Amino acid sequence: MSDLTLPFLAAFIGTFLIAGLVKGVTGMGLPTVAMGLLGALISPVAAAGLLLIPSFVTNVWQLFSGPSLGIIARRLWPMMVTILVGTIASSALLSADTAWTGSALGCVLIAYALYTLSGRQLSVPASTERWASPLVGMLTGLVTGATGVFVVPAVPYLQALGFSRDDLVQALGLSFTVSTIALSLGLAAHGSIGFGNLALSAAAIAPALAGMWTGQVLRHRISPTAFRRGFLICIGLLGTELALRPLWQ
Repeated sequence: MSDLTLPFLAAFIGTFLIAGLVKGVTGMGLPTVAMGLLGALISPVAAAGLLLIPSFVTNVWQLFSGPSLGIIARRLWPMMVTILVGTIASSALLSADTAWTGSALGCVLIAYALYTLSGRQLSVPASTERWASPLVGMLTGLVTGATGVFVVPAVPYLQALGFSRDDLVQALGLSFTVSTIALSLGLAAHGSIGFGNLALSAAAIAPALAGMWTGQVLRHRISPTAFRRGFLICIGLLGTELALRPLWQ
């Protein structure tokens, strides 16, 4: 990127501090927040390129945060394979960087915010997991490749599988790590990742980790539920602005 002005750099650092903070408190949300905030300033494909390295680093940290990685990976590998396939297949949509790419991103943010705020808790019977996991993985991959957002429908699905709290954190880390790798491959295949973007993405690691550490400290001093509700309302409002932006441009 060539427009590295002081206001942009301040917004860039602030974005990853906030995104890391949200992830530290709630255990997820860094790519969602980063895509939402940066997508309001620059093109979604440029925003996706900037979140790749901090997303990978923080999600690998989360992935290895517990002892059950092998068990979780054996259970979820069909979902991970189809996330990879779906993301690479649809990454041309994000790379095309049309006026409606940001609108699609906004719609995904709105859907995620509304679903989570509704408080619904799904339950997936063990008998359906064999076919549901690949299907959810494919849908998640298609959404990831088109918008750069990893959470829909992977997060509600993983929450519905009955994992313990610690295993759910690891399962989310696995899904987000695979999604980040798949998005990197898809964008690279379409020439949408430049060296300058990667260098700036690497520079985002420090504010993202600082925000994540701060969030982990705050998690024991504030209500995670109230914090998450406020975060989701902000994500919904931001998604609305992104979704409607093409109508007044």
